[in-house]
Amino acid sequence: MSDLPRKAVTRTAKLAALPLGFAGRSAWGLGKRIGGKSAELVGKELQQRTAEQLFKVLGELKGGAMKFGQALSVFESALPEEIAGPYRAALTKLQEAAPPMPTRTVHAVLAERLGEDWRGLFEEFEDKPSAAASIGQVHRAVWHDGREVAVKVQYPGAGEALLSDLNQLSRFARLLGPLIPGMDIKPLIAELRDRVSEELDYGLEAAAQRTTAEEFAGDPDVLVPAVVHQAEQVLITEWMDGIPLSEVIADGTEEQRDRAGQLLTRFLFSGPARTGLLHADPHPGNFRLVPDTADGSEDADGSDAATWRLGVLDFGTVDRLPGGLPETIGLALRMALEGEADEVYGMLCEEGFVKESIDLDPEAVLDYLLPIIEPALADEFTFTRGWMRSQAARIGDPRSPAYQLGKRLNLPPAYLLIHRVTLSTIGVLCQLGATVRMRDELEEWVPGFVDAEYEEEEPDETAAQA
Repeated sequence: MSDLPRKAVTRTAKLAALPLGFAGRSAWGLGKRIGGKSAELVGKELQQRTAEQLFKVLGELKGGAMKFGQALSVFESALPEEIAGPYRAALTKLQEAAPPMPTRTVHAVLAERLGEDWRGLFEEFEDKPSAAASIGQVHRAVWHDGREVAVKVQYPGAGEALLSDLNQLSRFARLLGPLIPGMDIKPLIAELRDRVSEELDYGLEAAAQRTTAEEFAGDPDVLVPAVVHQAEQVLITEWMDGIPLSEVIADGTEEQRDRAGQLLTRFLFSGPARTGLLHADPHPGNFRLVPDTADGSEDADGSDAATWRLGVLDFGTVDRLPGGLPETIGLALRMALEGEADEVYGMLCEEGFVKESIDLDPEAVLDYLLPIIEPALADEFTFTRGWMRSQAARIGDPRSPAYQLGKRLNLPPAYLLIHRVTLSTIGVLCQLGATVRMRDELEEWVPGFVDAEYEEEEPDETAAQA
């Protein structure tokens, strides 16, 4: 058994089967329509069969194929329920697990990177992986000082497989587009490919996790495991128990869902403000609900959801934002919510969202944006799959004005990762069905969202009342 099905011929053949299968199913669909079946029903069956094959192949291959699958999986809330429902379990499996590499390979990597006496560094080491993902797998162990740790071991050949898969996937991205209405798959693949070198560098990951863990140490809402040791292809961090967000999505209580959603939103916006780093891989497999009591010890039954923290894993992909999120985002959001169409349009033109050669109606642009930013308008907003599907349908239907306008907008490179992370996070919130006070988090953490003049006046008014 190979460590990773990374031989070019094998991997290419598996990935090539996706568009070939799509073409075959299209021919099958044409036959069904000729036979009298409605185009709508046939289209849904085609989408369902394509989804089934896609996630099966991506889960088997790991590497870039699985990385793409994980990125895609957070958008399952945009799929029609009759399609998303049967494959939600398969999507969750992509987020949490993949076939493990052989124990002998794990031992060989540890011996090469930690030394032949690597076992002396641990009091215990579990050969069976506790989790497996796109480029590495995690083993539970006990460090020589008694701390429980997670040992992340990179698959041999992961870099080669990652690039090969993403290059291959980009060639038929157009065929995968119908899976997620309103989403352009090709830029997603290109952005994942651009991040390959960072993802493979465990030194960069350790630095990002160390910075975040130190900043959030003792935080009542967010828990980030400390880095214990790092070597090439091996990263050792403190172990973190908790309920994976995928389980909260599947079986969580309303209180758990709302708490997880609020904390995920808080971490999305507060992370860049506090650390200058944006966690850029927000799929449910990277988060846990960790129950705490007031004294910091774990609450075994987790009965008080209000005391739970959000555990955050995997800092392999981050966006470095030394000044926090760009102030333009907060300003544009506030102006849009206040109905200032001309001001918002001018800012979008200035930042490159509207190219100089294109002329759009500011009111039409505002009408396009307002439904998307609806969660920031209310004191609290309940994210649902239905809401996500309505947005996907509005933006993704070629017959709609929103689709035509969206095609003429541009996404500047500096905002690409921020946009994907925000969209992915919203996808997870919709999977959770969480009720979230998003406006509170925007006011607290996003520069420009609160009017600076209002902020200056408020202390004076308070003093006057006193």
